[in-house]
Amino acid sequence: MAWSPRIDQVAPFRVMSLLETAQAREAAGHDVIHLEVGEPDFATPEPVVAAGQAALAAGHTRYTPAAGLPALREAIAGQYAEHFGAAVDPRRILVTPGASGALLLASQLLAGPGDRVLMADPNYPCNRHFMALAGAEVDAVPVGPASGWQLDAELVAAHWHDATRLAMLATPSNPTGHMLDAGQLAAVAETVAARGGHLLVDEIYQGLCYDLEPLSVASITPDAFVVNSFSKYFGMTGWRLGWLLAPEEAVEPLTRLAQNVFLAAPTPAQHAALAAFTTQTRGILEERRAELGRRRDALLAGLARLGLAPSLPPQGAFYLWLDISRYSDDSQAFCRRLLEEENVAITPGIDFALQGGEHHVRIAFTTGVERLEEAVSRLERFLARQ
Repeated sequence: MAWSPRIDQVAPFRVMSLLETAQAREAAGHDVIHLEVGEPDFATPEPVVAAGQAALAAGHTRYTPAAGLPALREAIAGQYAEHFGAAVDPRRILVTPGASGALLLASQLLAGPGDRVLMADPNYPCNRHFMALAGAEVDAVPVGPASGWQLDAELVAAHWHDATRLAMLATPSNPTGHMLDAGQLAAVAETVAARGGHLLVDEIYQGLCYDLEPLSVASITPDAFVVNSFSKYFGMTGWRLGWLLAPEEAVEPLTRLAQNVFLAAPTPAQHAALAAFTTQTRGILEERRAELGRRRDALLAGLARLGLAPSLPPQGAFYLWLDISRYSDDSQAFCRRLLEEENVAITPGIDFALQGGEHHVRIAFTTGVERLEEAVSRLERFLARQ
């Protein structure tokens, strides 16, 4: 059967196949250490769960406006004001089914056939795929330690073409965990604006920072499109809730798109998310951020003992991008064998990087320090046999 040629633009997300294999090994009785999926071992904070249960009990199960509950949009705007000093009109915020819903809206509004989109390589693969499904051509710019694993202003200027319409950043990034500081963000914003383009910033891991203070491009320019999520910092992965912050003139067409594409984000999840901004929940989330910082440091220390620690430690998110070129030029085979021989599940770099992915893997420090240290011991055993 013939499918739309657009589906050929979407590569498989190999980590999901690896997760399935890891879960099958676990079901067969193996002690698998899961470092492959971007989901820490924390439950949703109890105040958020309680708010969701209360919403269900109160019958809050009907549609909300397409752009989301007004109270939730106001709470998100308050977050920008309190933590980033950015005055954001709540009307500029559209609540979406996960960050994926926000990316879908942004890609359909900003990119189309004949357009070119700049983004870093490596990057979260769905970012490329959303733009490709909109008909745009993605220019994936290889980045490395020299630019802090980020698409900086110099790279944007060097790779901008006449047909380039959009530059997309991710800070902190998936898979490298690296960030742009305020000066670097401002420089990119100025470079894009000078060329008449749009700037889209993925801030999904915004609250999870260890070496730099969390920041938002919203405090630098009102013209950027910003994608964020309740999944990562707020611990609400399965609730499927995110948001898109957009310039004022884009709100009406984005609302039209939302009305037609997904109608509205899940209503109980929106009511639950109102509790994500309380003082009690913030305390829980900050404790978890500190714990993730300890996990990062433990993993870095273990890898340093093996001579594998990256030259630039991750500054945010909960990932480490590891160069395995000393041992393998096939990251997929490396990950498969590590799982089969030592029951440690990590992600092949080819999921994220078009260039160099075969020499890298992503490790998610989403489990406790003791398990991370055990994973490093198993990795050491595995590498000794290479």
